[in-house]
Amino acid sequence: FIGVSHHSSPTSDLDKPNSFLNNFTFVTVIEARQLVGLNMDPMVCVEIGEDKKYTSMKESTNCPYYNEYFVFDFHVPPDVMFDKILKISVSHHIKLGTLVGTFKLDVGTIYSHPEHQFYHKWALLSDPDDITAGCKGYVKCDVAVVAKGDTIKTPHKANESDEDDIEGNLLLPEGVPAERQWARYYLKIYRAEGLPRMNTSIMANVKKAFIGENKDLVDPYVQVLFAGQKGKTSIQKSCYEPIWNEQIVFTEMFPPLCRRMKIQIRDSDKVNDVAIGTHFLDLRKISNDGDKGFLPTLGPAWVNMYGSTRTYTLMDEYQELNEGLGEGVSFRARLLISLGVEILDPSSPDITSSTEVQLEGVPNISEVVEEFFLFGSFLEATMVDRKIGDKPINFEVTIGYYGNEIDGVVQPKTKGKKGDGDEEETELIHNDSEEEMEDDGDLASVATTPPMKPVITDRNYFHLPYFERKPCIYIKSYWQDQRRRLYNANIIDNTADKLASHSLYYLLSESYQFLSLANKDQNQSGRTKLDRERLKLCLAEVVCQQAKAMRSQVKKSTVRDKIKLAQNFLTKLRFLAIEPQHSVPDVFIWMISNGKRIAYARVSSKDILFSSTDEERGKDCGKVKTIFLRIPGKKGFGPAGWTVQSKIEIYLWLGLNKQRKDYLSGLPNGFEENRLSKGPGLPMSPPISLTYMMTEQLFHMYQARSLFAADSSGLSDPFARVFFSTQSQVTEVLAETLCPTWDQLLVFENVELFGEAGELRDDPPIIVIEIYDQDTVGKADFMGRTFAKPIVKMADEHYGPPRFPPQLEYYQIYRGNCTAGEMLAAFELLQIGPNGKADLPPIDGPTDMDRGPILPVPLGIRPVLSKYRIEVLFWGLRDLKRVNLAQVDRPRVDIECAGKGVQSALIPNYKKNPNFSTLVKWFEVDLPENELLHPPLNIRVVDCRAFGRYTLVGSIAVTSLRKFIYRGADKQDDDKDGKGKKKKRKKGDEMEEEELDESMLDWWSKYFASIETLTEVSLISIFVCSVFSNKVYAKELESEFDNFEDWLHSFNLFRGKGGDDDDQNVTDEDRVVGKFKGSLCMYKVSDDMSRDMSFDSNMGMFQNIPHNDPINVLVRIYVIRATDLHPADINGKADPYIAIKLGKTEIKDKENYISKQLNPLFGKSFDVEATFPMDSTLTVSIYDWDLVGTDDLIGETKLDLENRFYSKHRATCGIACNYAIHGYNVWRDPMKPTHILAKLCKDGKLDGPHYGPGGRVKVENRVFMAPTEIEDENDEHLALTVLNHWAEIPRVGCKLVPEHVETRPLLHPDKPGIEQGRIEMWVDMFPKDMTAPGPALDISPRKPKKFELRVIVWNTDEVVLEDDDIFTGEKSSDIFVRGWLKGQQEDKQDTDVHYHSITGEGNFNWRFVYPFDYLMAEEKIVISKKESMFAWDETEYKIPARLNLQVWDADHFSADDFLGAIELDLNRFPRGAKTAKQCTIEMVTNEAEMPMVSIFKQKRIKGWWPFVARNEEDEFELTGKVEAELHLLTGEEAEKSPAGEGRNEPEPLEKPNRPDIALLWFLIPFKAAKHLMCDQYRWLTIKILTALLLLVIVGLFIYNMPGYMVKKMLGV
Repeated sequence: FIGVSHHSSPTSDLDKPNSFLNNFTFVTVIEARQLVGLNMDPMVCVEIGEDKKYTSMKESTNCPYYNEYFVFDFHVPPDVMFDKILKISVSHHIKLGTLVGTFKLDVGTIYSHPEHQFYHKWALLSDPDDITAGCKGYVKCDVAVVAKGDTIKTPHKANESDEDDIEGNLLLPEGVPAERQWARYYLKIYRAEGLPRMNTSIMANVKKAFIGENKDLVDPYVQVLFAGQKGKTSIQKSCYEPIWNEQIVFTEMFPPLCRRMKIQIRDSDKVNDVAIGTHFLDLRKISNDGDKGFLPTLGPAWVNMYGSTRTYTLMDEYQELNEGLGEGVSFRARLLISLGVEILDPSSPDITSSTEVQLEGVPNISEVVEEFFLFGSFLEATMVDRKIGDKPINFEVTIGYYGNEIDGVVQPKTKGKKGDGDEEETELIHNDSEEEMEDDGDLASVATTPPMKPVITDRNYFHLPYFERKPCIYIKSYWQDQRRRLYNANIIDNTADKLASHSLYYLLSESYQFLSLANKDQNQSGRTKLDRERLKLCLAEVVCQQAKAMRSQVKKSTVRDKIKLAQNFLTKLRFLAIEPQHSVPDVFIWMISNGKRIAYARVSSKDILFSSTDEERGKDCGKVKTIFLRIPGKKGFGPAGWTVQSKIEIYLWLGLNKQRKDYLSGLPNGFEENRLSKGPGLPMSPPISLTYMMTEQLFHMYQARSLFAADSSGLSDPFARVFFSTQSQVTEVLAETLCPTWDQLLVFENVELFGEAGELRDDPPIIVIEIYDQDTVGKADFMGRTFAKPIVKMADEHYGPPRFPPQLEYYQIYRGNCTAGEMLAAFELLQIGPNGKADLPPIDGPTDMDRGPILPVPLGIRPVLSKYRIEVLFWGLRDLKRVNLAQVDRPRVDIECAGKGVQSALIPNYKKNPNFSTLVKWFEVDLPENELLHPPLNIRVVDCRAFGRYTLVGSIAVTSLRKFIYRGADKQDDDKDGKGKKKKRKKGDEMEEEELDESMLDWWSKYFASIETLTEVSLISIFVCSVFSNKVYAKELESEFDNFEDWLHSFNLFRGKGGDDDDQNVTDEDRVVGKFKGSLCMYKVSDDMSRDMSFDSNMGMFQNIPHNDPINVLVRIYVIRATDLHPADINGKADPYIAIKLGKTEIKDKENYISKQLNPLFGKSFDVEATFPMDSTLTVSIYDWDLVGTDDLIGETKLDLENRFYSKHRATCGIACNYAIHGYNVWRDPMKPTHILAKLCKDGKLDGPHYGPGGRVKVENRVFMAPTEIEDENDEHLALTVLNHWAEIPRVGCKLVPEHVETRPLLHPDKPGIEQGRIEMWVDMFPKDMTAPGPALDISPRKPKKFELRVIVWNTDEVVLEDDDIFTGEKSSDIFVRGWLKGQQEDKQDTDVHYHSITGEGNFNWRFVYPFDYLMAEEKIVISKKESMFAWDETEYKIPARLNLQVWDADHFSADDFLGAIELDLNRFPRGAKTAKQCTIEMVTNEAEMPMVSIFKQKRIKGWWPFVARNEEDEFELTGKVEAELHLLTGEEAEKSPAGEGRNEPEPLEKPNRPDIALLWFLIPFKAAKHLMCDQYRWLTIKILTALLLLVIVGLFIYNMPGYMVKKMLGV
């Protein structure tokens, strides 16, 4: 039998938050890999909404490393925030704006991911302009979304090789496949109806005067936003019933990483388009990713849009409701749409590769409508706000665009007769009066109640006098008959409610019933694909399967899992119950005062829909329901919305007109229908007279706690006002408290309730309790409200167990959206039988004459009391702020609980010593036996001023005293020693194994090994405990050790009014005026309290605590580094330095600021002397250094040193894992382990320690073992072993603080609750009256080591031939090789050019020399350079050590051609091949299987490596091979044996043996001519020569012709 408890907060009807949130989105772009393109200069753009930020540009690389951090700050409602799209795109910088690829994800997906973040994940880039292209590369990034109050946890760092597995670490939410495909989303938009009339305003008359005719004054179009793209339909001019029949096509990956599609009807306007209504389509609700799942599909179906009121005004104050922000207060329009998704096959030829949004036409569709009937009866209207109590009030009920006064009566021409298939057209019939009848004798709708003047209930509220005449409304409306959707939703809701309240056994029967009901009417018209798929999903996937699984045998061991399963199932059911395809719109009830709309309520149509089957019927159909009306829009969330505008009891029924006979069946019995004479038999506005049921209501108000501070003193004067039906009563006012105990019985006599006795017993009316703060002047302030239902006793029932008398219960008090305390009360409703009040149980309680007419809570209900003694430890007061501009000088603490109390001693001079002289006082008090009912304990601090005046400084109510109850010492078993021995021995064995070169190690080795980010760990994994004992906590030390409140607690004192939702500035932190340090101990007073011999009666239960006299302490603060700092400069960086403040000492380490870093490594220690208790709060701040102006605070963290100093966990100096006298692991504490252990044993009155032979030590009959092989100081090692296992000691044992580093969040006072970064640090404290500690540990950052990498490029081979010789046609390349170390592109070096290589072979014998600074521990190269010409100083970058080699083809006149490249990670790259033949492309594409080497270990490597480039198909191809030699030298070695660059001295390289090209330029013309004439153009040459010969002959002939002719003629 499992039941899942389901508490829905009673305020859900009143308060729905839509507050503005401060949201921060943090994006860290780490690096990119496998970018597609040749020799590119990539930069990354991160874009959220309109906000864009860019990384720097990296030159000539396909895998750039950035590690840049961006912060986006938004101040918008969560709905808007979560719909924003995060877009990461990579572009070529040189050809500005050449996009490589983009990745899109909506912010909501990030926020709903565990921890609100993705950490070190790879975003897959795709090209939106070419969807056939596939993956364009990957960007590795961290993305986090933080709202106020969230903290970001840095996940446990995986090792580098895991993160390099790109496919396994893609930036995708769970459940989304790594291979996503492109898909088309077809959104068909058919038509809209019910658009609000825009012609009821002055504007219409103005327009009419100009245009001359009364047109429809709206030009609607539909705009759709999806995944950062926008689509629009055409604009339908002047049309209230626009018909588009268009489809918008989006192309986006599937599954999309954007959950919602935003569909908006807008009114086109020349100045400014206005939204008429908005609908969000959640793709998760219309698809299913299971095995039998389905793609997103919808409709054709109508979606209803809700927003501001339908009345048209020039300035609509609720306009944002039409944009989809907040809950709509009225129906706006409905839109007929359908959505289909088609997965694309990129290989098919007819596909368009762009993702531009397209608009196409679609055929029209027609539908059939049915006539629906809505009936409502107002039975009671109470709690009408007094501001509107003087004017007549009426109520209006609307469903869709029916019932609205402005729209008049809308009637479809097709009267729902199923034969007519023509278009559903509606016309407008204005009804002059509500009683007007239509021609065919059918009745007109009545949507409003007659106006009535309210009657006074009490001084805050009025009620309407609906005593005998209960007004009714009814509306006829015409909708498509899609009731089955609502029925299915109701069945699922029903099932969920039963699961929530009962058990799983109901579930199986329910599921079979669902099968039968849901399959009942399969042949319905208008069923869509989504209807069928949802039905299948509900049946197969969920209901039966899950119910069977959970019904399986529940054993004791599986109960918890089964409950979890049931809760998951409940969530799933609730999700399934939401119907994405709307049918009948929701019903709105408006309260109208003097023609002005004041407040509204919205009732879901499915909740009041009638069905003859119980399971399908709406939960409120035909029932009387209590509804609270609230102010529309934003105002409803501020203080104005806290007062109830009106509380109505209403009966609603909705169904088909033909089911109308049942509509009155649920009304309370005993009414008469009063009809209108001319009506055809239906009540018009029937006054219904009801029988009365006399009852008496008893309210037992016992106490409240944690109320809201309503006065400036930080306290309140609370009283409670109780409303039931039309009556109200108040409790007495209790002065100056936040935890009033009223102990009062309120009797409401002769409450008249209508309805049947049985119904009232099961579902009694709601009681409203409001808490107010009494002010001497002006009206009482509202402090909160809660709701309750009484336990009902009928006249014939016996007043006795189990139901009576009722038990006191806690009720949560709400103020707006916030909780504002709890109230302890009981409520009962007693029916007055035929004998009158004689049958009622007597009201007996402790008679208290002083209280006069006030009745106390009766004995059976009030808790049983016992005598408790409460001992209070008064330690001191801290950080008290000024009161009324005067400093606190002589404070005192008053403790009060249940009317009794005690005062502390007076502190004579707070400045000199803020501690109390008398430590312990006690008082006795009667408290309930049940610990849950204990009243709060009030702590108040008052300042004693001159002339006997007292001023309240601050107060706090300790609501739960459970943790202070003394329960006697627990007896612990002493049989753990066996285990202990074994464990210790094992450790000893391990420690013999390791051999390690300690000279290599320093404090940072220990630190990095502890955070497991280093490869050094693999070297020394066995050695971890002995050497690397540093415990790195990912959060503050306090959270690990329960705030160090093992015996000394800190209580924050508050003063001033509490902040409200709309007033974000007043937070609880701002109201804190100081701290009270002390403790409480409470126990039942009994005679046989055993006392120890050494018991000090003055100290009570607080034995063995140190004295609180001032003590001088040396505080040593070690700051290691800060991470993820908030950028403080315009360039997105900061120049951080440390500032430390303790008491009056302030240290600013301004000279040592770190330029342009958000993750600075400080490695500093500071010594400060302090005196407790005056200087007990240490503030460590990080400031941003500015050249001009004051430095800005980035963030600060505050540590309470006093609690640490006095804690049993011994947080003064962490206990190391092993004891060393020198070296980086030296013992830091001035007390040696043996002294510490002896002191602990003495303080805890333990026997021991006894050191025995063979590495044994005995403490309180527990034996510890330690290794004995260590030569010196053997006892110290033994004592240390005990200290490290001190938690195992019985009675006094607790975990001692180990040697550690803590990570603390940095906060900024102006941005409360939002982390500004984190700081890693630790604090040591040494009392000055003991031995002075040694010098501080050196934790200064490791200096990078100087190295020089020499790369000799010997030869190349098989380089692709790029150039065609114009004359000879031969392929050749003029080869040269370029190389550089990543991050040092400006220092790139080129070989000389090997001209005219015909075979792809090149000979170089050329040396590159790269000096660099390297951090061995982090495997990063350190580069310091100025960011720009104008930068003030150099910025330090840390970059992975990677060597880039490229092969190029040199051109004289055009740009050189890039041929191929290889990037070698110097820590891990494939070993070079011995010969050019063995060198293959596999060395790049299949790195995982290649033997890997590190230049830092090998020092010298020679071999062949491949050059690769991507071809058109985006695949790697081999473009050449290079024979190179890599030689790594340290800085000193390089100085001793220098080598020249190129082939220069010293150590010159010989010239390469290249083919002789000295005469080449001379021979080229001859070779070219030969090639042209003999090979390429042989026949052309012959033809030309022949033609030339002929030409010469003809020329000679013409030249000689005249001479010959003259000769012939003259006969010379």
